[in-house]
Amino acid sequence: MEYSKALKDLYLMQQIYATFFSVTNKLQTQGDNYFEKVTSRQYLIMLAISHLPEDETTLINIANKLETSKQSAKKLIDNLEQKGYVVTMPSKRDKRAINVTITETGKKAMMECGEIAVTLMADTFNDFTTEQLETLWDLLKRLHGVKDEEQVAFKEDVNYKFEHLEGFQEAQTRALERFVTRRKRLVNGKE
Repeated sequence: MEYSKALKDLYLMQQIYATFFSVTNKLQTQGDNYFEKVTSRQYLIMLAISHLPEDETTLINIANKLETSKQSAKKLIDNLEQKGYVVTMPSKRDKRAINVTITETGKKAMMECGEIAVTLMADTFNDFTTEQLETLWDLLKRLHGVKDEEQVAFKEDVNYKFEHLEGFQEAQTRALERFVTRRKRLVNGKE
């Protein structure tokens, strides 16, 4: 490989790497501005809990699901517990472990945040076509080291855990209608 191409590749890699940090911070700030009851990181913790089997919601499993440290997850869980959105209790399987359960109040907050999250997604990715989203997703999975057949973060549908909440179906319908309207603007205006 010639040095000029190597230097260009290195430059691009450095720019991409640095940009990931600023994009991550921007996304977190944007999420925090949309949500009222929780921060975007607290919402992700509750999503992680929702995506784990009920008897496997240990601090370690939650941290692993988000690929964060146990200490970082613990701090977020403590904040959520103070708000009454989660409770912690010793695991029935392993007395050394702590299980985290989302309370009914927490589920209601998640329902509200879920509706807002759909708008957040539409607004965050409003300049992306479907094809660009697919390309970005493929590239991010490749960077992450995920093979196509592997499960990624929050792929499974956990709506059944919230369907009993009053207003859940209506909130989903409102969110989807708002999302379709926002995406139509993109389709009609740019695609």
